[in-house]
Amino acid sequence: MTATRSRGDVLREARRRDSQQKRAKVLATVDSMAANGQEITMLGVARAAGVSNWLVYQPEIKEHIDKARKGQASTTTREKAGGRAPSAASLAVDLELARAEIRNLREERDKLKGVVRRSLGQQLEQASSGDAAARIQELLTANQQLEERLSATLAELQETREKLEMTELDLDGARAGIAQMMREQSK
Repeated sequence: MTATRSRGDVLREARRRDSQQKRAKVLATVDSMAANGQEITMLGVARAAGVSNWLVYQPEIKEHIDKARKGQASTTTREKAGGRAPSAASLAVDLELARAEIRNLREERDKLKGVVRRSLGQQLEQASSGDAAARIQELLTANQQLEERLSATLAELQETREKLEMTELDLDGARAGIAQMMREQSK
């Protein structure tokens, strides 16, 4: 006799596999970046692996990234100044791209809300009184799905905001580094 798995069990199993694959991808990305001599940052790893910033800050992942970063700490200042650090212009472009992405996500979210409202209104007008209970249930399900999409879009917006904050921090660091280099060269 075969035990029937519930929809929740199937979804949990798929989520667990997806999580394991993403974590493996992050670890492989860190190893690849270290092997290629790329500067390893939390944001850089998240971008290169195509995962959220949240994932790279999970303890086991963060520990792996920190070890790789410590391995790079022995790199000389001359190697770092050899063009591998992002320029201020590059950081400014990244910042502007992140801002544009945030604007686009907000517009998309607002459009989706409007579509949902119009669609639900039309569907309610078309429903007959005999079908009302079944139709309301269908609409509630559709609404739940749209709320999940909205939630995902809001999560993407939050990730984009975090990327923007990280980019701003990187830009501030780059500015401070440039100022320090300029002070050292003027001496």
